[in-house]
Amino acid sequence: MGAGASWFPLPFFPPMFNFSANDLFLLSRTEYRSCVVFLMRDDSTRRVYRLYDFTKALQITPGQPYCVSGKVNSADKLYLVMESVKVDTKHPRLPTTVLAPADGAGG
Repeated sequence: MGAGASWFPLPFFPPMFNFSANDLFLLSRTEYRSCVVFLMRDDSTRRVYRLYDFTKALQITPGQPYCVSGKVNSADKLYLVMESVKVDTKHPRLPTTVLAPADGAGG
């Protein structure tokens, strides 16, 4: 380094990667002060994703398949940040998992 140069450590920002998934069904929605967290299940792979909506503007209806895109921030914890969501018209079917009522009632 030269006489007037100094070294300042830059803050570490983990790399962001694009994320997209199809055939996702809503399992639950939880609203927090800073974001809405959607728990969604990929009906074809059976994976469950926790998706964060910091805009609190995305609307998701149970029983419909969705295409979701956004960013993945992989630091010590994986965050899937949603940027857009639309109904998945290529997979218009109900999920294969039927959730039981919370009170245990059923047919």
